Amino acid sequence: MIKIVSAGLLAALMIVGNATAQTYVRYEQNGMASWGELKGDTIEQLSGAPYLEGKSTGKSVKRADVKLLAPVEPKLVFMTALNFKSHIGDREPAKYPGLFTVPAHSIIGPEDNIVRPAESKNLHYEAEMVVVVGKHAKNVPLEKAGDYIFGVTAGNDVSERDWQRNDIQWLRAKGTDGFNAVGPVLVKGLDYTNLEIEGRLNGERVQGQNSSDMLFDMNYMVYYISKYFTLEPGDLIWSGTMGSTKKMEPGDVYEVDVEGVGVLRNKVEQGK
Repeated sequence: MIKIVSAGLLAALMIVGNATAQTYVRYEQNGMASWGELKGDTIEQLSGAPYLEGKSTGKSVKRADVKLLAPVEPKLVFMTALNFKSHIGDREPAKYPGLFTVPAHSIIGPEDNIVRPAESKNLHYEAEMVVVVGKHAKNVPLEKAGDYIFGVTAGNDVSERDWQRNDIQWLRAKGTDGFNAVGPVLVKGLDYTNLEIEGRLNGERVQGQNSSDMLFDMNYMVYYISKYFTLEPGDLIWSGTMGSTKKMEPGDVYEVDVEGVGVLRNKVEQGK
């Protein structure tokens, strides 16, 4: 269903060797949030989200002078459980995606800390690729699903494993405020069927796989989700994670490096 080609990871915000890719950010300056297109070390301001056809305002700022926010403003956030064979081990793959949702308020940006709730004892990382929906989608044919994906970013689906194991539903374990970091940029023009995804805990590589290894690829996810739910521009679909995961402690830094997107880096802090 998906081709497999390996490529090196990019550790910066710049897009190298892909002249067709466009890089967008959402940023805060003087208490105001704006969208922009990142060109080198300059952000050219947009009138709105690029997936809502935001246009250049003619203004610009230096990247170094602003705080980057999550480059998404979703209403719906769809996640996929057990979507890499390396994550499910000896279990048989499901016949359909392990779909679930989390609240949009769980989203944080690339310069925010992940706050471990006071009662949490088993908080894990999950490196993932995230796609952003580009237009209204309902009952999308599989062969046209790619037309509805605007671009790609990186995500860390932080998961409280004790809560996930013991709660009736995964809502608290996966959707607590601040559990889902996204960024640093949103990139249009990448081949999301063939991107390297890597996770690093305090600089050590602990996860890594290509998006071509997804059991249900992103085109299938758009097709599948849109049969049951109406997707709108800005909504998110997460890939699911790969391999095994481990606990993060306060002070740890987790990085998600998605090829062509760059590095999403968040520190863990202890909540009260």
